[in-house]
Amino acid sequence: MSASRPTTGPAEAVPASGTVHWIGTGLSTGRTGLGVLCEQAERVVLWDRTAARAADRLAALGLTGRAEVRALDDGALESAVGAGDVLVSMLPATEHPRLLRLAIDRRAHFACTSYVSDAVAELAVAAAEAGLVVLTEAGLDPGIDHLMAHRLVGHAREAVGDTAESVEFTSYCGGIPAVPNDFRYRFSWAPYGVLAALGSPARYVDEGAERTAAHPWEATSVHRLGGEDFEVYPNRDSLPFVAQYGIPEGWQLRTFVRGTLRNAGWRAAWEEVFRTVRAGDEARTRALAKELADRYPTTEADRDRVVLSVALGVRTAGGDSWQGSYLMDLTGDETESAMARCVSLPLAFGLTRLLAGALPAGLNRAAESAEEAGRWMDFLAGHDVRITFE
Repeated sequence: MSASRPTTGPAEAVPASGTVHWIGTGLSTGRTGLGVLCEQAERVVLWDRTAARAADRLAALGLTGRAEVRALDDGALESAVGAGDVLVSMLPATEHPRLLRLAIDRRAHFACTSYVSDAVAELAVAAAEAGLVVLTEAGLDPGIDHLMAHRLVGHAREAVGDTAESVEFTSYCGGIPAVPNDFRYRFSWAPYGVLAALGSPARYVDEGAERTAAHPWEATSVHRLGGEDFEVYPNRDSLPFVAQYGIPEGWQLRTFVRGTLRNAGWRAAWEEVFRTVRAGDEARTRALAKELADRYPTTEADRDRVVLSVALGVRTAGGDSWQGSYLMDLTGDETESAMARCVSLPLAFGLTRLLAGALPAGLNRAAESAEEAGRWMDFLAGHDVRITFE
């Protein structure tokens, strides 16, 4: 799509048909979220490489008979998707553009939990012109963290206004073992992806200045929550979220960082990983990722834990101040992992909003206002995702 292409702006959204195609049955497909969707949508179709795999996943989730199962045979999905349907990609982010193109071709809506890539953002323009909703960043991180941030910014603006001499914002999220092992981690998704992510620089604001950590783990610090110590480090590029969260231009940022949370002792336990990632040898990194995944797999006996902390403190030149924080700390059980619940539940609520016609055509994230974020958080609270505010 060239920069000179004329745009007509978002069209009126195509009415949702009530059919949702859920593509992929990995570890983020949770019992609670998919169950909610099966209750609310007229029809849910679960797609996997084979129909048997999809049926097995439904059975494991206790949802047999609640959704149809289909195999991703050549041309099957293309033939099945109709106008107004919703196509949900639970596949790796590299697959989202392909599926979004299919959705646009079939005049269907699209949803995923991943960050907005350049390719998805570009395709979302065409979707908007066709009256199609593109729902993104609607999982845990990104997703629930956005809800917390919008609510905090909204509260702070009501309290102190749009001018402040010092603003400190932090957002840290991590999927960790409920009972830490010596490695302080267990692999629950692509092992190489976990290691490779550490090779990407992180950009953030610290002590009032923009900083870049070429090796994010070198910026690790201790973060205390509820009397427990964790280790946190910046991740990706935090700066675009200043505008996304509606931070007023009159707020002077002293700290603004979005990052990853790990069990205490993580940095010391991962020294071998850091040496390998720093060396930049992809083959060696892949080999180490496989070795570590074999050594520290997530088993049926393990319980995962998700910790998400978002905090905001604002002080004005006149001495007025406001501070608040949200904390979510959830441990999985024998019926569902914490990660699956925290990813699939907000996605399911976003899909119900889409099915109800509450989302405009074009690009949408989990929530883009304090009011809408409140609706999502009320829904999560009603499904035992406890979020505390201080």
